Amino acid sequence: MANVSMYTEIHASAEEVWKVVSDFNGLTKFVSAIVDSVTEGAGVGAVRTLTLENGEQIVERLESLDDQARKLSYSIISSPLPLEGYVAVMTLQELEDDRCKLVWSCVFQPHGAPESEVKNILEGIYSTGFEGLQKFFGSS
Repeated sequence: MANVSMYTEIHASAEEVWKVVSDFNGLTKFVSAIVDSVTEGAGVGAVRTLTLENGEQIVERLESLDDQARKLSYSIISSPLPLEGYVAVMTLQELEDDRCKLVWSCVFQPHGAPESEVKNILEGIYSTGFEGLQKFFGSS
């Protein structure tokens, strides 16, 4: 299995940021490439269908959600991405001075493309999410 792990600091409280990050149907708030999100179910086991700008869709399932630890995990059920076995974890840590650190990591198996290419795709997605969160909280 391959992996990607990235982090960013956001100039907002972990409590405020967690409200946005933990909203499983809320990626459209901070990931600009996602134009629509539809969720079936609620809580762990919920499934969301994300529609990208190009019309392609990614279907993901919420695997775990721990509000106290500010940690969630989700998996990709189906997508146009050249990977399989994708499971991601997002963890939010409180820092001093009304800041927090978001760590977004995943494991996956490349499928139909070199590992380095898949890592570049995922790093681009995570970077877009980080930039969107910083903009959302006015810390870009």
